[in-house]
Amino acid sequence: MTIIVTGGAGFIGGNFVLDWIATTGEPVVNLDKLTYAGNLETLKSLEGDSRHTFVEGDICDRALVDSLLATHRPRAIVHFAAESHVDRSIHGPGEFVRTNVEGTFTLLEAARAYWNGLEGQAKADFRFHHVSTDEVYGSLGPNDPPFTETNTYEPNSPYSASKAASDHLVRAWHHTYGLPVTTSNCSNNYGPYHFPEKLIPLMIANALAGKPLPIYGDGQQIRDWLYVTDHCSAIRTILAKGKVGEVYNVGGWNEKPNIDIVKTIIALLDELKPSAEGSYARLITYVTDRPGHDRRYAIDARKIERELGWKPAETFETGIRKTVQWYLDNQDWVQNVLSGAYRDWVAKNYAGREAV
Repeated sequence: MTIIVTGGAGFIGGNFVLDWIATTGEPVVNLDKLTYAGNLETLKSLEGDSRHTFVEGDICDRALVDSLLATHRPRAIVHFAAESHVDRSIHGPGEFVRTNVEGTFTLLEAARAYWNGLEGQAKADFRFHHVSTDEVYGSLGPNDPPFTETNTYEPNSPYSASKAASDHLVRAWHHTYGLPVTTSNCSNNYGPYHFPEKLIPLMIANALAGKPLPIYGDGQQIRDWLYVTDHCSAIRTILAKGKVGEVYNVGGWNEKPNIDIVKTIIALLDELKPSAEGSYARLITYVTDRPGHDRRYAIDARKIERELGWKPAETFETGIRKTVQWYLDNQDWVQNVLSGAYRDWVAKNYAGREAV
């Protein structure tokens, strides 16, 4: 019994691999290209563990994917691998189309060929689980109900458009070819091992370094926040009990404006790691908003609770405290991640955003 995980050295994928092995003990073959956001240090605790096989490679490499399927004979593929940062998609959309669309297509075709070669119970039990995002649904108004699984797709960035395309491919491969798929659309994840370009880890890293805390626009963009290990448990639940062909929205029931997130982080840092120069609030800097910035996302996660019995274990208050404490306790991991390539990216993204 083995599963293949794509993108298992990234933030969510890495947490999933650690959680899966700790919870189930089932072996994982981990395929990751090790782009800037892939970090083997996240998986350091699995060094020498025979249940974890790491393969550096590209999901667009059909021969490699075919070889892994033939060699390891997995009962499931869990597909995390994706370019996932909206700002990066604005600067360079081509990589997002290649990885998120072409890569998903390659995986689906390889999975279809492998699945067609299975027999009996092995064929009946096989699953292809696709991990997607709430951003495919577009933006909500302040009084709109949260996204459900039947919401119309209205992606507004190159990133979300590429993920929407991948969702459609997964759906089509099920309806056209019968491939046994499930899909989950999650809200914003946070927690340990998060690459410091996203809001929460960036604010923690910048605050500790005494750097400005850049807030887009007025900071009132609202997101639903999901602690990463809750997301991992949701995917385990879908693999175990999810209905083939179904989509499940996974959220944390934690709608918060970005500025409130930053103020919560500041309050925790002021408590846990006070600065000699006073509150970290002094570092808040409002900058020009990014193009096409969606105003609000919110997930209605009642379907997965009603049909599969899953709901998040963490509140935002418990999850964010664990997250801030983890970053304080793991500064070596953070400093090793802050490579020259990362610093170049931050400079490129924020250089043209004057303070407002």
